[in-house]
Amino acid sequence: MNIQTLRAVGFLEGLSFLLLLFIAMPMKYMWGNPILVKYVGMGHGVLFVAFLAVLFVVCEKQKWSLNMFVLGLIASIMPFGPFVFDHKLKKLEQSKVEA
Repeated sequence: MNIQTLRAVGFLEGLSFLLLLFIAMPMKYMWGNPILVKYVGMGHGVLFVAFLAVLFVVCEKQKWSLNMFVLGLIASIMPFGPFVFDHKLKKLEQSKVEA
């Protein structure tokens, strides 16, 4: 696994979290239709676990510090956090290519 895989899984995890927060949850609590929470929530849960697993493997492979793993973990539980973390990963990749 590499940084590109981590970025892709992070994007999907972040997108699923936003869908859950801003579409599925309002449909459940404002309009009484809980069906999307079941499916989007399950998909988000799978992607969340996948993101943490890929993050762990990439951190080990890249020999990143524990701080980088914790930063990714924190980003994964905040709305829009995975996209901010992705920006950091992109800058990290670019600095690696330039060096």
